Amino acid sequence: MRRSAIIARSGATALAVLALAAAFPAASAGDARPKSAPASRPLYVTQAPIVLLKDMDSGAILFSRGADKRFAPASMAKVMTAYVVLDLIKKGELARDKQLIVSEATWKKWNGSTGGSTMFLRPNEKISVDELLKGLITVSGNDAAAALAVGIDGSEEAFVKRMNVVAAKIGMASSQFGTPNGWPDGGVTKVSAADLITLADRLIRDHPDGYARYFSLPRLQHGKSPDGKPIVQPNRNPILGRFDGADGLKTGHTAEAGYCFLGSAKRGGRRLIMVVAGMGSEKARRDEAERLMTWGFEQWEGRELVPAGASLGRIDVGKGAAPTVATETGIAVRMTVPKGYAGGYRAVMRAHTPIIAPVTRGTRVADLVVTPDGLPPQTTPLLAAADVGQGGWWARARTGFHRLTGL
Repeated sequence: MRRSAIIARSGATALAVLALAAAFPAASAGDARPKSAPASRPLYVTQAPIVLLKDMDSGAILFSRGADKRFAPASMAKVMTAYVVLDLIKKGELARDKQLIVSEATWKKWNGSTGGSTMFLRPNEKISVDELLKGLITVSGNDAAAALAVGIDGSEEAFVKRMNVVAAKIGMASSQFGTPNGWPDGGVTKVSAADLITLADRLIRDHPDGYARYFSLPRLQHGKSPDGKPIVQPNRNPILGRFDGADGLKTGHTAEAGYCFLGSAKRGGRRLIMVVAGMGSEKARRDEAERLMTWGFEQWEGRELVPAGASLGRIDVGKGAAPTVATETGIAVRMTVPKGYAGGYRAVMRAHTPIIAPVTRGTRVADLVVTPDGLPPQTTPLLAAADVGQGGWWARARTGFHRLTGL
């Protein structure tokens, strides 16, 4: 493997590029294919109008149809609600054990007889954020979503504004939310499969502990039936417990979009994220999800290029206490290719620099873009390996000297 570093500057913004190149050996000693042979993509045939499958670690899109078409997500909107709540917990602005009170108005609007899916909250019940998140994801509680929204921001409307701000911040460019639970709202709430994949990717990457805690519970026990027995409801994820490695996200159903599913599974160090929408029944949705995931794991493979925690060069920092910051891989960088692939690849580290201080360790500051021969580019985020605080005049002068001399 050879490495070279290139810096291309344009005005005050620089594009940092670290180039790597390699070719894999032939699949066997008797394989006569050249190392640069173009890839033959595995065939996948489906009647689903909207399908998207992504290998999360490499960023490779394995299959795409209707990825940018906007549709009503129904209960898949609850993944956005979960992301917002988990983000508040991570920032220290909300405690997981904080007790919220279910208002009479929330109960009347979203109890099981009038408000669809429910975790059977009671009026004036005190319940923790932690338990509401379990009800939100495991049994798709519309009442749980509303209780979180009202408890955090005072009203569903105020919480929805927060949802849209966060959605735009994480790159969901085609999406708009009108409710915290995806209840039909006259066409206000719309997403695309591409945006749902972005949301799932960010939730799993930004909140791995929250994802593990809330998205793969097999059942929820909350509340009591009229005869005093505990109410136990199974997780509505159609492939959880059926497909090896499946561990989360959400279903949805609307008359417009049909039966939909945003799902994820992990096998052998690879994580796939998928969306299927427009299916005609719950069974068709489940069967398509299992078939798509099976194809993704069996017909494609991930090859590790860079281990987790590896350093991949430095990028410039503006107005910082240090002139540069090292980048590192938060996860192992893998290239996703068809099984038996014998071609090569090129990889570049790209970052618009200088990034402006302060920089927090673990923040995404660059991308490693891998392009296998004959396949589209695949992108893995790179993280800052250290904190860089804001610098005073002396630090800025030193940075200027570094830019001129490289010392």
